[in-house]
Amino acid sequence: MLKKISQTKKWQLALYAILLVAVIVLMVLLRNCGSDEGLLGAHSRVDKASGGDTIDVAIEYSPLSYYTYGDTLGGFNYEFLQLLSKTCGMHFKYHPIVSLQNGLDGLKLGTYDVLAAQFPVTRENKEHYLFTSALYLDNQVLVQRNEDGITITSQLDLAGDTVNIVKGSPMRERIMSLSREIGDTIYVVQDSVYGPEQLFLMVSTGDIKYAVINESIAKKLASSHPNVDVSQAISFTQFQSLTLDKGNIELCDQLNEAILKVKKMPQYNELLKKYFSL
Repeated sequence: MLKKISQTKKWQLALYAILLVAVIVLMVLLRNCGSDEGLLGAHSRVDKASGGDTIDVAIEYSPLSYYTYGDTLGGFNYEFLQLLSKTCGMHFKYHPIVSLQNGLDGLKLGTYDVLAAQFPVTRENKEHYLFTSALYLDNQVLVQRNEDGITITSQLDLAGDTVNIVKGSPMRERIMSLSREIGDTIYVVQDSVYGPEQLFLMVSTGDIKYAVINESIAKKLASSHPNVDVSQAISFTQFQSLTLDKGNIELCDQLNEAILKVKKMPQYNELLKKYFSL
């Protein structure tokens, strides 16, 4: 009888030990999934690039790049890529993103082949990424409320103040440079959750004071938000291109050949007029 009880206890202890290990493993997995690194790691393992002839494109969800309205898909980047697809036979698979940083991380991990977003060609960016030929020109502006008059009428007026930008945006370097030029601190908050459209709307609602985003998006949004001013330029005019990982030279060359062909088509000029002529 005692022998049976002893054997039963051994089985119970073994079962408890197995369950304990299982719980610990589950807790570790949940903890990793709760962090950005864990989510990113899981994403990279599951969502590898499609391979074959399919080009995986991380496309920024914004009024300029990519948007949905009912059953309609639009946006300059989306329609330009559609032109590439029809003209040159390229097959794109679109992955809408809100966070620019997620798109950049996806390039490095191999989740995406191309990033179509407002990420200008700058000297600093070219050290880490490949860029295609320019699709269009743009620059960055300050977004501020104008209900009681414009507060910032010159870049000098930003001294000691705080601006919000999208995380990963090269505007951080520009603002730091501007801070040195005026001899005073300009504080920068990098938002890792929201894109330029959301930052604009947060200024409009008074949730944040200032934001810096691309002029093309800012002007389109300002046309329906008269309480917001976007007249103050922050950067010089910059090239906007498709972005690739530094080692993806062959695909970059293929895209450049296709872009050159499409930019000679009348449909390209129609796209520019549609999205940049207000």
